[in-house]
Amino acid sequence: MLNQGFGMNMGEIPFLDLVTIHRELRDELRSVFETALDTAGFIGGPVVQDFEREFAEFCQSQFCVGMASGTDALRLALVAAGVRPGDTVVTVPLTFIATTEAISQAGGRPDFVDVDERTYTMDPQKLRVYLEAECTPDPQTGRVVSKRTGGPVTAVIPVHLYGQMADMDPILELAARYDLILIEDACQAHGAEYFSTKENCWRKAGSMGRAAAFSFYPGKNLGACGEAGAVTTDDARLARRCQMLRDHGQSTKYFHDLEGYNCRLDAMQAGVLRVKLRHLTKWNEQRRERGRGYDQLFGQTQQFTLPHVPPWSRPVYHLYVLQVPDREQLRKDLTAAGIGIGIHYPLPLHLAKPYERLGFRPGDFPVTEQIAAHVLSLPMFPGLSPAQQHRVVTEVLQSIAASAKSPAQAAHA
Repeated sequence: MLNQGFGMNMGEIPFLDLVTIHRELRDELRSVFETALDTAGFIGGPVVQDFEREFAEFCQSQFCVGMASGTDALRLALVAAGVRPGDTVVTVPLTFIATTEAISQAGGRPDFVDVDERTYTMDPQKLRVYLEAECTPDPQTGRVVSKRTGGPVTAVIPVHLYGQMADMDPILELAARYDLILIEDACQAHGAEYFSTKENCWRKAGSMGRAAAFSFYPGKNLGACGEAGAVTTDDARLARRCQMLRDHGQSTKYFHDLEGYNCRLDAMQAGVLRVKLRHLTKWNEQRRERGRGYDQLFGQTQQFTLPHVPPWSRPVYHLYVLQVPDREQLRKDLTAAGIGIGIHYPLPLHLAKPYERLGFRPGDFPVTEQIAAHVLSLPMFPGLSPAQQHRVVTEVLQSIAASAKSPAQAAHA
């Protein structure tokens, strides 16, 4: 359930404020609804097409295909790109379960590599080790086969987490070497950028893989007023296949070239997204300013870990995440102080119940497990004020200082 900031007392600071942003856009959003009523344009049509064109341009991609959710976008991108039942798709265990649900629902088998301890995104070196040491080459197909799943490894999904892109150049190089389909999970990275040394330029999230999946869940940097998602790609055939898959496999009305799904983006959500897209660059810059504000207020602390931004990254701070020694105590203290927080994500996916069948054990992905046990997300939204940030930081520092002095912490140390 989203903490929307509604009904907050003046002294309380929400984790996310969705009320103010919609209040400011109310007239434009009402116009979207009124247009839909006046035209009876509820499914598909020019509003959806206009949003797809504009979002593709924003992402520096050739095509965008609107979907009913980010999960639909990732699942259909995998299917359209050619992932087949029994294929192994490699991703990271530090992500929302939608990443692996999409793999399984596309017929694939998820497998994991650990994340980088500083960026929290896929570690290219660990991906290389996985492909070299945890897979065996199939002499007939030339593909590598996962020793764990027994299936051919055909795709890789780097997750752009918390608003920061994964280190894409080395991951793309490995994908090319091993003939892997690369699908970006960009559901938290609308507008994030990566400096490609290979191309000597900045690239947007959603423009670097065979395709990318975006979520427009209300709390995202670009959020609908409900569920919505999109696939971006430069591959015309993949885009066309996604268009058919989202609409029952229809090439034209009532003519079905394949079995598909009902994953269409409705016109009212597309209209809402068009309105908000015009503000996204400004909002992202405001989030960057808030990120810098937190960094400056926390200073050169050694007591916990601030978000790391490598030189190749321009993150958009979907979340501002600390890694702290005693998360539970900090959570209690901030909640008692009226400060909203989030925990993303407390249980690594390789240890989640749906994946018990894969046989993973604690310790298999130590970096992910360390991060999952200690991260806590602070309030982050464009309208967050410097005074609010100052109070958040004051409460965090007081809580951590008190925890460090407690007998339990002293004994643990």
